[in-house]
Amino acid sequence: FPTQLTEKEFESARYDELDDMAATVGTAMLGLTIGCARCHDHKFDPIPVKDYYRFVSTFTTTIRSEIDVELNPSGYQAKLREWEKQHADVVADKENYENSPEMQQRFEAWLQATKPGTNPLDDWIVLETLDAKSTGKNTKLITQSDGAILASGKAANKETYTVQTSLPAGAIRHLRIEALTDDSMKRKGPGRASNGNFALSDFKVFVVQGKKRQSLSLHSPKATHQQNTGSLSVASSIDADTSGTGWAVDFGGIGKDQAAVFSLKDAVLESEEATLEFKLTFNNNSQHSLGSFRLSVSSLTEPPVKVGGGRSAELTDALNALHEGKLTEEHRRTLFPVFANSDAGWEQRVQAITESQSTKPAAEKVKVQVSSEGFPPTKHHADGRGFPHFYPETHFLSRGDPNQKNGVASQGFLQVLMREGADEKSWQLAAPADWTRTSFRRASLANWMTDAEGGAGHLLARVVVNRLWHHHFGRGIVATPNDFGLQGTPPTHPELLDYLAQKLIQNDWHIKSIHREILLSATWQQSSETDPEKMKLDPENQLFWRYPVRRLEAEVVRDSMLAASGQLDSKMFGSGTLNPNQRRRSIYFMIKRSRLIPMMQIFDQPEPLSSQGSRPSTTIAPQALMFMNNPQVVSWASGFAQNVDKFETEEAVAQIYLRALGRQPTQSELKQNSSFIEEQAASYGNPAAGRRQALADLCQVVFGLNEFIYLP
Repeated sequence: FPTQLTEKEFESARYDELDDMAATVGTAMLGLTIGCARCHDHKFDPIPVKDYYRFVSTFTTTIRSEIDVELNPSGYQAKLREWEKQHADVVADKENYENSPEMQQRFEAWLQATKPGTNPLDDWIVLETLDAKSTGKNTKLITQSDGAILASGKAANKETYTVQTSLPAGAIRHLRIEALTDDSMKRKGPGRASNGNFALSDFKVFVVQGKKRQSLSLHSPKATHQQNTGSLSVASSIDADTSGTGWAVDFGGIGKDQAAVFSLKDAVLESEEATLEFKLTFNNNSQHSLGSFRLSVSSLTEPPVKVGGGRSAELTDALNALHEGKLTEEHRRTLFPVFANSDAGWEQRVQAITESQSTKPAAEKVKVQVSSEGFPPTKHHADGRGFPHFYPETHFLSRGDPNQKNGVASQGFLQVLMREGADEKSWQLAAPADWTRTSFRRASLANWMTDAEGGAGHLLARVVVNRLWHHHFGRGIVATPNDFGLQGTPPTHPELLDYLAQKLIQNDWHIKSIHREILLSATWQQSSETDPEKMKLDPENQLFWRYPVRRLEAEVVRDSMLAASGQLDSKMFGSGTLNPNQRRRSIYFMIKRSRLIPMMQIFDQPEPLSSQGSRPSTTIAPQALMFMNNPQVVSWASGFAQNVDKFETEEAVAQIYLRALGRQPTQSELKQNSSFIEEQAASYGNPAAGRRQALADLCQVVFGLNEFIYLP
């Protein structure tokens, strides 16, 4: 939001000036630019400065975040229903066994034999530490009297803890890590980071017996607190990513003891001279290792996810009732699993349930970036500098000075785009009583923007269809798609713009209807051939008397070479990359100002730091040189040749034309290119390798044709 203007200058702002200002507050993402196709015929009153602030307040609590989105919910539900049916059979088998007369008789005998002072299994048993060390040069791990391990010394940026413990008697079905607070850490931890957090990137457990080392399979993780349900959840500590994800506890968990519980696919039994080895890796962020932690195990079927161990209150009450002769059905249910741990048949059925649980299908999710409300904000280098973390409200500012606040700006819309008598209440929605995540201010804005009768819908529709026309013809009906105001270009066909806008509104804002309207039009189906007479009247083709010849965009040029050569990786979603050799679509390139992709730059990739209504289309020497010398182009041409090498020469030429240009070669082209392949192959000496190299040369030539990179 511009702050260099005085309030007086804001008051005198003209209608078209708002176009640029609106883009800075996010309205450009919906295609709203302030102005209309015929604003040159009208003069509007100045827009009050308070309208700007009230409009901006729509986005006060909108933040950028990353969330997990399910890709195939219907497929997942089908798999889940099938699994639930099979799992129910396994559970029923265990319940039938527990209710059998033989099992109940053994239980009654066990109750009679259990005397005061006996010690049935506690819910969690703290492991005895035999050795603990870190890969961090200055980190020392010291065992405390309560079984906890305290890290001291300067934390390494990345480090791994290796802890060896005893293997207690009985069956081990679950493992637990307690992340404990301590006064030696910032904010008491439980992590060693500057904010008290940690990030357990990877957690592995092994049974070690002599030279034999067996990895244990972990599943169904649970935690008392986790930073989010995605990359910083307890589940991400046992995923395949050992650096970018991990269990963390920010947003409410710092300064408190926490616990994470992991189930074992196969129960572990005590074995002679065997020990447990734990590997805790901290690679996710700088110095985000655990400061104090404790390791424990449980043999219960479903132990509590809690900090601390020992006998549970429920078990203590049940034992007291047993010894006093006041046993109830609830007490019996509490004591039964303790007894059953010693029964081999019950143990087998519990193991079957555990194995079944480990095969439970997981939803196929992908991480996406969203701009929304109520999610944890994406961390970046500007954290701590203000919006939105410390300013939950938008204020009116005197002379644009954030230190001169003149009251809170409630949501409002631009009065110039509201019919007489209407105000923001006409479009505002209140969040439901049980809804807390979002404020519904953006939904209110959407209502106003799409209201063609009383709001900005008539303008939004014109802006949208103009961009669609621009997409198909390379130039909009209004040639300045980001500026419909006084400083923009007048529409060449105002009636057509109005017609398409009405079509969009009548079709309930379905974009496909406008695409269909344009593609079926005589204008779009015209030839691109020139006409000398028409050229004299309209040399720049502003009236669209022929289809404009246009070069493909930078991303499409690169993707077309990969697709034609059969080397395009069509995998969707996932993180971006700065690797110029990646073979996914070009939209998966990350934008980093200091590391732009050269191939994208020479074909006019738009400036990433500001809104771009249209792209320039330049013709420069480096573009031709890229097709001639670029190693990637040469590599893709070689891959293209490998795909067509199985065909006879003439058929190979036909395949190259069909895959790259979408047409069959003419007889002249077929003859000339076949001769070229034979002569070029002979020049390489080796017949087999020479032919493939000759085909690669032809593929590279085809990549450089105008027909390949220009729309006809």
